[in-house]
Amino acid sequence: MFGMRTALVGLLALCGAALFAQTKGPSRGRVSENMVLVDVGSFQMGSPASEAGRYDDEGPQHRVTVKSFSIGKYEVTQKEWVELMRSNPSNFKGDTLPIENVSWYEAVEYCNKLSVKEGLTPAYTRNGDRVTWNRNANGYRLPTEAEWEYAAKGGNKGGSSYEYPGGNSPDRLAWYGDNSGGSTHPVGTKQPNGVGVYDMSGNVWEWCWDWYGSYSGGVQTDPMGPSSGSNRIARGGSWGSGIRALRSAFRSYSAPSFRASNLGFRLVRP
Repeated sequence: MFGMRTALVGLLALCGAALFAQTKGPSRGRVSENMVLVDVGSFQMGSPASEAGRYDDEGPQHRVTVKSFSIGKYEVTQKEWVELMRSNPSNFKGDTLPIENVSWYEAVEYCNKLSVKEGLTPAYTRNGDRVTWNRNANGYRLPTEAEWEYAAKGGNKGGSSYEYPGGNSPDRLAWYGDNSGGSTHPVGTKQPNGVGVYDMSGNVWEWCWDWYGSYSGGVQTDPMGPSSGSNRIARGGSWGSGIRALRSAFRSYSAPSFRASNLGFRLVRP
């Protein structure tokens, strides 16, 4: 499975999560105009056994409760990355294109640096290859896998019956293998999903916090998979993906040190 999914993630491109306005306040702050508030709610995570195109690791489908959070309307852009990190590792260059070719560790570093810049408490502490998450921090971070799928399925605004984030027509929602022309595209140029988030299908895969592992099923509160592993979750498909990988419940993964031109990320905050 690793080889199959790595091939799918193999071209991952870091997309641009919009320009984030200065957030004020030591604990909560305002929601930036380039972030969307996703209210607390419960949803069915994964896909039912009867769904066509379903992979075994998308089940068992189970109810998950997710706390409210804010998520970037867009994947992080190259302009945003360069302004903060002073480099551009992307294969496809352009200010409004998503950042890509960055590892999970580098995405975590970006989250912390942006938090410090805006006077927020960084979410992560890194010691070598070990990264811990301070859940009381108010800074930027990667979404959990459950948060990502909950937002993709429209949060509590509905839309979980759609096959893809925001609808059933991938051409309207995503840059993928059939329409991308073999490259990334400026963020936000396709239709948004039900909560107003763009490119949750296609353009670039998006790193999530979780280690890859099997679902345990049952009722859970924001589950995060196993506490350790060899691969981190990536979601959403990319410019090189087939339509099966664009589905809201599709799961992929790769080593946290992995980089590719179809792998990026978007930000969340508590």
